[in-house]
Amino acid sequence: MTDSDPVRLYRTVRLIRRFEERAIDLVRAGEIVGGIHPYLGQEGIAAGVCAALRDGDLVTGTHRGHGHVLAKGADPARMLAELCGRVTGLNRGRGGSMHAADLGVGVLGANAIVGAAGAILTGAVWARRRRGDDLVGATFFGDGAVNEGMLLEAFNLAALWRVPVLFVCENNGYATTMPVAGAVAGTIAGRAAAFGMPATAVDGQDPEEVRATCAAAVARMRAGGGPELVEARTYRFDAHHTFEHRVRLDYRPPEEVAAGRSRDPVDIQGARLPLSVRESVDAEVEAVLDAAVGYALASPAPDPATALEHLYASGLTARTGGG
Repeated sequence: MTDSDPVRLYRTVRLIRRFEERAIDLVRAGEIVGGIHPYLGQEGIAAGVCAALRDGDLVTGTHRGHGHVLAKGADPARMLAELCGRVTGLNRGRGGSMHAADLGVGVLGANAIVGAAGAILTGAVWARRRRGDDLVGATFFGDGAVNEGMLLEAFNLAALWRVPVLFVCENNGYATTMPVAGAVAGTIAGRAAAFGMPATAVDGQDPEEVRATCAAAVARMRAGGGPELVEARTYRFDAHHTFEHRVRLDYRPPEEVAAGRSRDPVDIQGARLPLSVRESVDAEVEAVLDAAVGYALASPAPDPATALEHLYASGLTARTGGG
């Protein structure tokens, strides 16, 4: 069921924000090995898009995918356990930050391969629709993916076969450190136009605007209208990766960062609620995340002897040794 409740929308953006801040703390404490790609500043996109979907709809995300997984309904405790590499995680600690999935809520996975999530989702939605299932899908990707062949192939097949996929470009202005103006010829919306696919640009910092735009697009797709693209213009508040907290790369002017951070999706949505309601939601989120951190840190790490298990869908275990 789609959801236009402003309180629930605020709860989602607040949950993602505080989850990411807690995760950064755990990176610094050495509990999350390898770091993460923080979603800070982009919460309104995941929240708005997933509020426009039904429970049975499908989602794929990116290497910056925690927000997508949480917004679609995954358990924050099991998600945090996954980031910490614990056996109670969504994927038994084997997916980690960039490959977390929860098939039970329709999340086919975050994906570290730039542009790949769109191709995966297009195939999955096409297959399920061929089976007779009434569903649509939403796939997230950044501005750095719009020149990737896999994504353009997904555009082509989705448009050709009228697969109901909502392609959501989270345009935060940078592909790692490369400004979009130095990497993208033409426009992002123009990519969709080349395949006869409708495209709409939205303010990605406004969760309600994202939700309303995506709800309209999803309704058209569900009625047989074919795929659409939404370009959500946003700003990444934090580092591309937590590695930057140590190396301090200098590629964004301080005044640009300040301007970008001045439009905070958590504050924009929170301003639509009475202060007492917002404070109540904030307290609820903190309690959820206190429990999540405790659950993750108390969970056991995988036994190294099981490292080759769960590699194949058939259940077979990888062979070792020669021959």
